[in-house]
Amino acid sequence: MPQVTLLFWIIKIAATTLGETGGDTVSMSMGLGYLVGTIMFVAALIVLVILQIKANRFHPALYWATIIASTTAGTTLADFADRSLGIGYAGGSLLLAAGLAVSLLAWRATLGTISVQSVATPKVEIFYWVTITFSQTLGTALGDWVADQPGVGYLGGAVVFAIPLLILAALYFWTKVSRVALFWSAFILTRPLGATVGDFLDKPIDKGGLDLSRPLATLVLAVFIAGCLILFRQRASQQAH
Repeated sequence: MPQVTLLFWIIKIAATTLGETGGDTVSMSMGLGYLVGTIMFVAALIVLVILQIKANRFHPALYWATIIASTTAGTTLADFADRSLGIGYAGGSLLLAAGLAVSLLAWRATLGTISVQSVATPKVEIFYWVTITFSQTLGTALGDWVADQPGVGYLGGAVVFAIPLLILAALYFWTKVSRVALFWSAFILTRPLGATVGDFLDKPIDKGGLDLSRPLATLVLAVFIAGCLILFRQRASQQAH
C-alpha cells in the first residue's frame, strides 16, 4: 500500500478514468460485450491480487496495475448488471452499496480496523481488494445513474462528484474528522468522478460527450500514469513494510 499523498489521488483519478475508457474499449469498441469483458478483467484482477499478496514489498507498478484491473472490471461488471441483467442504475447502485457496506463491516468486525495503514498481511489484503472492487463497481453504476438524470449529463456528473471531494479535502486540512472515514469516502467518490469524466471523453457528442477515440484516450491515460510512476517516487505506507 503506497503512502496516501496528493500523487496517490492524482493517479487514482487517472486510473478510474482509464478504467471507464478501457472497459468501454473492450466491451463496446471491440464488440466483446459486457460479460466477456467482465470475465477478462476479473481474471486479470485475480492474478494481480495474488501477485500483490505474494509480494514481500511495495511495487508501485504492480499496485496500480491491480487498481486499474479492479476499475476496468468494475466498469464492465456494473454495465453488465445495469444493462444486460436489467436491474437499472438505481438497483445496481443500491446492490453494490450494500455489498461495499458488508465488506467494510466484515473487515472491521474481523480485524478491528479498516485503516489502509493496517494492510500488511494476506488476510487484510484480501479484505482490502474485495472492498476496493466493490467501490470501483459501485462508482461506475453511481456515476452512470447521476449522469443519466435530466439536465445533468457527464460533465455535470463530474462536477457533482468533484464538489464533495473538495469538501473532504477541506475537512482533512482544517478538521480532525476521522482520517479513515475521509480516506474511504474520497476513495469511493473518485470512482464515479473518473467514470463520468471517462464517459465525457468518449461518448458521442449528441449524448453529451466529446466523442474521442476510446483506445486513444485509454492509451493517453496509461502513459500519464506510467509517467507519474517513473518521475515521482512512491513510498510504501509505514505499516505496510
